[in-house]
Amino acid sequence: MEATAARVERGQFLWHELLTKDKKAAIDFYKHVIGWDTQDYDFPEDDGPDYTMWLAGESPVGGVMEFDESTMSGMSTGWTGSVHTPDVDAAVRHAKELGGSVFAEPMDVPTVGRMAGLIDPQGASIWIMSPAGDPMPEPPLARSFSWNELVTTDSAAAFEFYRQLFSWDKQDEMDMGDGWMYLIYGRGNQMYGGIYNSPPEKTAPPHWLYYVNVDDLDAALERVKERGGKVQSGPMEVPGGDHVAECIDPEGITFALHESKK
Repeated sequence: MEATAARVERGQFLWHELLTKDKKAAIDFYKHVIGWDTQDYDFPEDDGPDYTMWLAGESPVGGVMEFDESTMSGMSTGWTGSVHTPDVDAAVRHAKELGGSVFAEPMDVPTVGRMAGLIDPQGASIWIMSPAGDPMPEPPLARSFSWNELVTTDSAAAFEFYRQLFSWDKQDEMDMGDGWMYLIYGRGNQMYGGIYNSPPEKTAPPHWLYYVNVDDLDAALERVKERGGKVQSGPMEVPGGDHVAECIDPEGITFALHESKK
């Protein structure tokens, strides 16, 4: 059966990448927890890092590479997301006008596309990308990234930055109690994720948290603990009936799991 190509629009998350200090251990952990397969990616003429893709079925959903302090100054280990933009250079200029900054200037990655790394005005980092080549096959729901959540210090200002940069829409906003608001953003009829202010008792700086859909959340959380990770919060039910949990892998990197309502 021929794979269906995923339609990619401006502002859509199209890649998620793990930068780790121990690639082998990270692959062992996430394959066990999520059930991903992996495939090495060969850059033309070996002009690139030692890179491995995460596969959900036959569809690439992200990648993993080892942190190299000598060539990755200004970066840190963790999960990052890449958002589609048709003109990376124009988006970089626009981000600066909106009060953002750049940690990785626009660059061409052979066979991948043009990329740049941005820091929003509150301090969270994100990649932008104009992909080269044909669209990738549309991945299955299970083992794919399903939600992109920004934890910040000023959710209204952060959303306005991304709204102007990516044309995101404010799709809903919910009061989760005590005035704690959760903003849901996306484009058209597609929801991409949420934005909220970090509670005062949490000391982590503004950051993105990425959710992966799994068939059985409770079983996946047991696998997290089997491989030396921790369950930070949850499992908990969210509006709509889905269940989520925030986890930490053995290296101390945060990620989240999501089980859709049956």
